[in-house]
Amino acid sequence: MEDRPAWLHGPARRRPDAVTGLEDTATPLVVVDLEAFDANAADLARRATGTPIRVASKSLRVPALLERALARDGFSGVLAYALREALWLCDQEISDDVVLGYPTVDRGALRRLLDDERALATVTLMVDDPVHLDLVDEQRRGLGRSADRPVRVAIDVDAGLRLGRSHVGPKRSPLHDPAEVLRFARHVVDRPGFALVGVMTYEGQVAGVPDDVPGQRAKSMVVRRLKSASMTQLADRRGAIARALSEVVDLEFWNGGGSGSVEATAADAAVTEVAAGSGLLVPTLFDHYESFDPRPAAFYGLPVVR
Repeated sequence: MEDRPAWLHGPARRRPDAVTGLEDTATPLVVVDLEAFDANAADLARRATGTPIRVASKSLRVPALLERALARDGFSGVLAYALREALWLCDQEISDDVVLGYPTVDRGALRRLLDDERALATVTLMVDDPVHLDLVDEQRRGLGRSADRPVRVAIDVDAGLRLGRSHVGPKRSPLHDPAEVLRFARHVVDRPGFALVGVMTYEGQVAGVPDDVPGQRAKSMVVRRLKSASMTQLADRRGAIARALSEVVDLEFWNGGGSGSVEATAADAAVTEVAAGSGLLVPTLFDHYESFDPRPAAFYGLPVVR
């Protein structure tokens, strides 16, 4: 298939059959350009400069595409959207290393996790508050399970930019300062039944904001300056948190970034892996970034009656 499907431009732009090679194509339909997908995967790996990429499944909802990405050099593990999805990925043996991107309060899924030895070795929960641990223990008691088989957990640390009293970026976690993170980490380490194995710092204000938008030169310049300030501040804070945590735990991984900030995140000494998902299919959000130029790989066709 060509780089950009024909139905996006020229006289064939309304004909999905020109892209799929099928006559009388039924709509609605979704088309994935696998050549573009593979090119985007190769470019993400290039930008990561050897840092492993964990595939963010919330942006890549097709199991076959998850497997395609994970089969490539430079990609390892899944950042899952929900615990039930993580358990399914484990059951299907799509990955033996699945980290939740968000804390969970799904009691039924937690009971399934606690009742599955393979899932306990495969799935890492995301936490940022003692109540997340309380919920796990509640299900453990309900099942009559001991704390001998620990649940793997990672700490979600807020990666937003602070400018005075202002906060720029997603408010993903109540944990921001090194002292707050260290206090919570000590609580996890001292609590039976849990193994602290990782940290996540997702800088959405860098990874998910276009910074080279046509017709918005002044705004794009401001965005780039905010991104630069954010990465500088975050690098200092990550370093301080990493030094503090090294006194209480040996972490397996430190996850950060996203498709829009792969280079900057991979350059941070504290980070051991970067997350990326949108950069494989490339929605329109990623049309206008200064640092990279991906190829759109996913399209859909709908019937038009007027």
